[in-house]
Amino acid sequence: MAASVLLGSADNTGLNFTVGGGSSTRNVLVGNNNGLGPAGPAPWNRSLDRALDEASATGCLNLSGRKLKEFPRSAANHDLTDTTRADLSRNRLPELPLDVCLFVSLESLNLYQNCLRSLPDSLLNLQALTYLNLSRNQLSVLPAVVCSLPLKVLIACNNKLVSLPEELGQLRHLTELDVSCNEIQTLPSQVSRLEMLRDLNIRRNHLVRLPPELAELPLVRLDFSCNKVTSIPLCYRQLAQLQTIILDNNPLQTPPAQICIKGKVHIFKYLNLEASKMTPDLPDYDRRPLTFSSWSELIHYSDTHTLLLCETVVRADGMLTTIITVD
Repeated sequence: MAASVLLGSADNTGLNFTVGGGSSTRNVLVGNNNGLGPAGPAPWNRSLDRALDEASATGCLNLSGRKLKEFPRSAANHDLTDTTRADLSRNRLPELPLDVCLFVSLESLNLYQNCLRSLPDSLLNLQALTYLNLSRNQLSVLPAVVCSLPLKVLIACNNKLVSLPEELGQLRHLTELDVSCNEIQTLPSQVSRLEMLRDLNIRRNHLVRLPPELAELPLVRLDFSCNKVTSIPLCYRQLAQLQTIILDNNPLQTPPAQICIKGKVHIFKYLNLEASKMTPDLPDYDRRPLTFSSWSELIHYSDTHTLLLCETVVRADGMLTTIITVD
């Protein structure tokens, strides 16, 4: 006896077929649940729920690489108020979700490789945030609100920034700043207020000069490669803690290329030598010998004069003589 199969309707639980043969017919449900009853949530949703459950338990929210265009609505069913770390990298977020700005305990926020064009003022709520990664987005402006956060690390490379805000100097706890691969033409003088900055990466921008204010920072690493810088300020010789300087792919003239390729030690020797050439000679009257009958007379003299150098030498007769240079 021939059997006939008629295609019925499809819903979210599978396909419904009507199978007939002779005078009897029956319905067969065929779906992605292998005939074991109504299908459950899709694997992607189950994975997302697990991530939210884990965040609720551990305080670490990991939603990286999920192609999200908005914050998951199902997050409202989870308690995420104690979240301290949030990784939303490698998604398609056009803006920072306002839900994230309610995580007042958040210490680390990774927004790498999204589609952000701006940042909301509500970011100010994150007063525990010390790490912020904004790299590989579409930001043309770094809003001042970012500079009101207690950041220690700020990464904003590979955006479309043309400048940095003057408020940057408010980031007094910042130790690492990466704004490489942007379109920045100048650095604000307020950068000198970043008194804890150790690592500065301004690689691949449009800089034509380096601000002298950088000499006041405790930098350990400085990368200004791939810019249009022609000279290193002589005051950079004061960067006593600097261990690494990366300066390739610049049209440097001072120091000349043959000095730069030899490394940091030779660069600093050159800067010190050039600085000594620019120090004017003291006039003859400032070179006259000064005699003091006692240290108290010297101290009284120093009240109205600046002592530049004090050294003790051994004379030919074996006596000690203190030589003092004054302004």
